[in-house]
Amino acid sequence: MCCFFTVLLFFGPRLAVLVWWLIRPLYIQTGVSGNWILAILALIFLPWTFLMYLIVYPGGIIGFDWLWLGLGLLADLAGWFGGARHRDRVPGYPS
Repeated sequence: MCCFFTVLLFFGPRLAVLVWWLIRPLYIQTGVSGNWILAILALIFLPWTFLMYLIVYPGGIIGFDWLWLGLGLLADLAGWFGGARHRDRVPGYPS
């Protein structure tokens, strides 16, 4: 099961969260604690951070867990700003 989840990470965090939710829905439901609107927004705009949060939340977010959340946030920011920075490399794309 661990290898299957790792392969899903290569397809993207949204697909990994979706399959994880289908396999273990109670785990995801306790992670979002009934705040579905915030969870959907996090999945749309900050998918790596949301995935890291779901991985580290069971014991509480303490110590090195903040490092993992920060790495997830950096991955999301790299996706947002990296795409915006390189859009001028596409021919015919308006700046």
